[in-house]
Amino acid sequence: MTRRFVSWLLIIVVATNLIYFLSWGFLDPRSNYVGRRPPVSYDEATALLEPRGLSETVPLIERWWSWLMNIVLRWDWGVSPVGQDVNAQMAYRMWISAEFVIGATVISTVAGIALGVYTANRQYQTADRIGQFTSIVTMNIPPIVAALAFVIIAVALNDFFGTTVLYVTGPTGVGIDTWWEATLDTLHRLILPTIAMALVGYATTHFLQRSLLLDNIKADYVRTARAKGLTKQTAVRRHALRTSLIPVATQIAFTIPNVFLGAILSESIFDWNGLGQYFSETLARNDIHGTVAIAAFGAFLTAVGAILADVAVVALDPRVRVS
Repeated sequence: MTRRFVSWLLIIVVATNLIYFLSWGFLDPRSNYVGRRPPVSYDEATALLEPRGLSETVPLIERWWSWLMNIVLRWDWGVSPVGQDVNAQMAYRMWISAEFVIGATVISTVAGIALGVYTANRQYQTADRIGQFTSIVTMNIPPIVAALAFVIIAVALNDFFGTTVLYVTGPTGVGIDTWWEATLDTLHRLILPTIAMALVGYATTHFLQRSLLLDNIKADYVRTARAKGLTKQTAVRRHALRTSLIPVATQIAFTIPNVFLGAILSESIFDWNGLGQYFSETLARNDIHGTVAIAAFGAFLTAVGAILADVAVVALDPRVRVS
């Protein structure tokens, strides 16, 4: 495990530095000062960009070394072309994204696995056909369409009752003094996006779990277990389910980066300023330091997902041992 951790750390470092150099090939921080009113001269823009390590007048290798040393010595990921602190933005938006997506991910995962197990045990029965039809429909609904539909429904519901039943924006309200009121307010505002994201996210897990469980139900070791006297439900729970959960757990673990960084449109619709929206803003503003920081965080989440996948495999299959 230590060897794998070191190897992933090396991959993160290499990928982050590579993205830094690639960003300088595609992004132009100076463009933030073009077309301003009143106009900003080339020299004035240079005077603003140089101290921030974002001026092309400084050799690229010098810019990179200064940026790298700031991270190594002070964990300072720099500032944007307009002076926005990247560390502060990442720290704030990281937790906003976590609040926004974790609940929906947990619900969609549990619902998908449960429905996959339920329908696999009732193959071709009415419950299985209804479950498959429903999942096919929800799986083909684009997340942005689902989000907009839920917003429209929530607005109509609020108008009907004459009060705020469901909030359509987040993450927190104004004028809240106590922590528990803030927590309840945040949970209230999470209801709508959580339902919307979970609805379109569970179907993939459902179909994968159903397919894998059906394959394992017919496996020889399950038949042997039943021949020794175990009921079908017990044989499925003790043997087939554990084996079929391994690929599902691995897939879920490796979707962690997409969960945090891929909800750009949903965050915009529900007005949650998380990492997905920040990533879109950094690209639009040619913010090299912000873009690299988000990419590094994505690489870190990928490493976390890989480690969690290994842990899940060991937990679900006792025959597997970590060297």
